[in-house]
Amino acid sequence: METKDIKPLEGFDWDAFENDGVSAADKAAQQAAYEGTLNNVNDNEVVEGTVTALNDREVVVNIGYKSEGVIARSEFRYAPDLKVGDTVEVYIENQEDKKGQLVLSHKRARQARSWERVNAALENDEIVQGFVKCRTKGGMIVDVLGTEAFLPGSQIDVKPIRDYDTFVGKTMEFKIVKINQEFRNVVVSHKALIEAELEAQKKEIISKLEKGQILEGTVKNITNYGVFIDLGGVDGLIHITDLSWGRVSDPKEIVQLDQKLNVVIIDFDDEKKRIALGLKQLTPHPWDALDPDLKVGDKVKGKVVVMADYGAFIEIAPGVEGLIHVSEMSWSAHLHSAQEFMKVGDEIEAVILTLDREERKMSLGVKQLKEDPWEKIEEKYPIGSQHTAKVRNFTNFGVFVEVEEGVDGLIHISDLSWTKKVKHPSEFTKIGESIEVQVLDIDKENRRLSLGHKQLEDNPWDKFEEVFTQDSIHEGKVIEVLDKGAVIALEGGVEGFATPKHLVKEDGSQAQLGETLEFKVIEFNKEAKRIILSHSRIFEDVARAEAKAAKKAEAAAKKTSRPQKEQAPVIKNVAASTSLGDIDALAALKEKMDDAKE
Repeated sequence: METKDIKPLEGFDWDAFENDGVSAADKAAQQAAYEGTLNNVNDNEVVEGTVTALNDREVVVNIGYKSEGVIARSEFRYAPDLKVGDTVEVYIENQEDKKGQLVLSHKRARQARSWERVNAALENDEIVQGFVKCRTKGGMIVDVLGTEAFLPGSQIDVKPIRDYDTFVGKTMEFKIVKINQEFRNVVVSHKALIEAELEAQKKEIISKLEKGQILEGTVKNITNYGVFIDLGGVDGLIHITDLSWGRVSDPKEIVQLDQKLNVVIIDFDDEKKRIALGLKQLTPHPWDALDPDLKVGDKVKGKVVVMADYGAFIEIAPGVEGLIHVSEMSWSAHLHSAQEFMKVGDEIEAVILTLDREERKMSLGVKQLKEDPWEKIEEKYPIGSQHTAKVRNFTNFGVFVEVEEGVDGLIHISDLSWTKKVKHPSEFTKIGESIEVQVLDIDKENRRLSLGHKQLEDNPWDKFEEVFTQDSIHEGKVIEVLDKGAVIALEGGVEGFATPKHLVKEDGSQAQLGETLEFKVIEFNKEAKRIILSHSRIFEDVARAEAKAAKKAEAAAKKTSRPQKEQAPVIKNVAASTSLGDIDALAALKEKMDDAKE
């Protein structure tokens, strides 16, 4: 067959042949029908889609477009329960990327709608879900409806939170409580939802409360004054004094957080908003279990639990205490504060002094464990016996000393020294020093000894009486100058006194402090222990004697030079026979009387 005779068939549709037998018109019609089944979408638009598949890394979403979009699973962290078939909002970033893939974002879709939804949720008082992203200062950051919100620590729960990290990564329900439109700040609360739920429970619980009722509760919070107990929606307080019959310094010694325990309702106010609970009331009072044979005079052991200036409280059994007054701690009168004798925690033994089971009071004593030193005071400290004492205190009239614990005595200022004139005891000794004493008298009723120090030595005035005789002259030193005279230190440690006129020296000047001169004794009084001295009398007496001698010599000369015939007749009258020597003696007597007056 010649090829020139071959001709194409008339009416053959080459387009249909090239398109698998589908004509261009049919294909256009099919294309139009297919596109009619797809949604019309635009870039940067938020639409709804359906989750068709998901795994740990990706979520596949169908929005009714010719291809499905793949979104990172991390964008759905707030929704851990997401599953196939759920409807989600997505943001169309690109209808077709280089691979022809639809590019979607759930995060951007939430951001685009979130602010409107957050405001609507606040306005409608809605409960919203949020994802706790991380901790921050004072609380947590929460993703709510695509917006970051702040969850204060105080708004996480009705009870205090001890570990914030346990909430990170959790999805929880929240209530939007505050929005700052200017700064786009959102504050949410989970506590508000719990409180609303508990309020209903609280009303029901409170309506059934009665005094004396025993309930089970959970330790919610521990303070230094007591323990708060959650009774299942309503809180009660166990005061620290109602935790135990014994003394409690720290409630943590008795209970622990989250501990479940039974408590009894002690009291509540009219509105039942404040509920007082007790724990110790569930056990018998320790005083009721106290040994019935225990009586006054018995010895008991216990621990010091409280100290005060006036005494110490001793716990002899949990909840049973006795007071040791400071006066019952020692026979000594110098124990001013109980802290000088014992401290908290000390284990001690004591004697029961009083016992009142009805009032639940007991007084104890420690000093009664030792013998009262005054019971046999005459045997141990007889009059005349010598002892070493300790200086405890001064007064203007003497020194108080302690011979032993509980035995005190007084040394009168006049019994400190035979020779030294002591104006104040501090001149003679010091507090805390030891001093030798002799017992002079015993006052058993008032528990006081009269003591002396100078009595340990012989009375030197017996010897002074022989040394410092009338008109004897001794060397002395002016050791103190007063308005009425001066104190003169003499040999033997004794002191004398001279008035101002007897301190005048021969040149007319006055004796000065620290000056050493000779003094004449013009008076010695052994009973009063007084020696009166004079410096001026020494040269005055010499001058007086010289004058007297001169007068006698002059009289004798006149008598020998007078003629015999001119001698006066002798007068026999006794009164007229007074001599010049008699006149001098009278003058000396008068001066001595004047000195005595001074």
